[in-house]
Amino acid sequence: MILAIESSCDDSSVAIMKASDFSLVHYEKISQEEEHAKYGGVVPELAARLHTAALPEVILRAKEHFSALKAIAVTNEPGLSVSLLPGIVAAKALATALNLPLISVNHLVGHIYSLFLEGPIKLPLGVLLVSGGHTMILGISENGVISVLGATSDDSFGESFDKSAKMLGLGYPGGPQIQNLALKGDDRAYDFSLPLKGTKRLEYSFSGLKNQVRLACLELENSRIPSKNSRISSDKSRIPSENSRIPSEITSQQKANIAASFERVACLHIIDRLKLAFSSQKWLRFGVVGGASANLRLRGMLENLCASYDCELLFAPLEYCSDNAVMIARAAVTKYHNKDFCQNLEMHPRSSLENLKII
Repeated sequence: MILAIESSCDDSSVAIMKASDFSLVHYEKISQEEEHAKYGGVVPELAARLHTAALPEVILRAKEHFSALKAIAVTNEPGLSVSLLPGIVAAKALATALNLPLISVNHLVGHIYSLFLEGPIKLPLGVLLVSGGHTMILGISENGVISVLGATSDDSFGESFDKSAKMLGLGYPGGPQIQNLALKGDDRAYDFSLPLKGTKRLEYSFSGLKNQVRLACLELENSRIPSKNSRISSDKSRIPSENSRIPSEITSQQKANIAASFERVACLHIIDRLKLAFSSQKWLRFGVVGGASANLRLRGMLENLCASYDCELLFAPLEYCSDNAVMIARAAVTKYHNKDFCQNLEMHPRSSLENLKII
């Protein structure tokens, strides 16, 4: 068995997986959402303190399996440095105490393996990674080499949801809040412009769309409510702060309309850029991973896209979309069979997937 630790952002997680058949023996995850929600987003120093307190307890609750362990795996890249550190320290201490080898895992690679938690990875493969920190299109060759085909030039898909939710006075995390509110709104109430429309650059950009949400909020604050299908100006001089609070007189329906219009265009932007990728790639299967891949509107659009290209669509199970130790354990199983152990485990908060080999 392999014990894996994940602490790259704001969740403390431990999993134990059998290396022979990928069966999950133990899993526990402690979410920090309630603590960070008070501040409208992840506070790194708070995350570090919570990891330091939670990880030893979570690890000890798996103590009955220690005698069967063959290696300790841990996320060492990328992520918040103050969050990665408690996990790495815990992994080193446990490996030393049990005299076991260490396995380092890139948590983005872990997300790719979340598509294949119960069996061998299938390659070649196209992947859309959408999370709070990343938005990218990946191509993975038959021999496991990753190519980054496109990425965001500013905000990530998930981050744009979090920030838009904050401007609308909703809770954290913003993804579920926007999705639930959007169900009650008119997604054509605001004719937000599609980012990078007509360009041939394979990249994403969500900052402009986020600015349009700000302007819609400003219009409502000033009681200059735009008519249906009115285009929102991009005059940045009138953009309120991301920390602005919407006055109570703005109705829940108006908020729902903004949320629905934002969600529709954000998902359309994902699909619009993916069409460029599909026009040059011949994928037989395409996977979607990351916490933001739980968005139901996006999932529906992706199903239609892959069906039009006769491409098999793969999703990670919803419970394993966000950062978790199960995907880290699954990636570590492959590294264990390859005897890819880490002699000098180091932390790399920023790392690239380009040309990284995952099998």
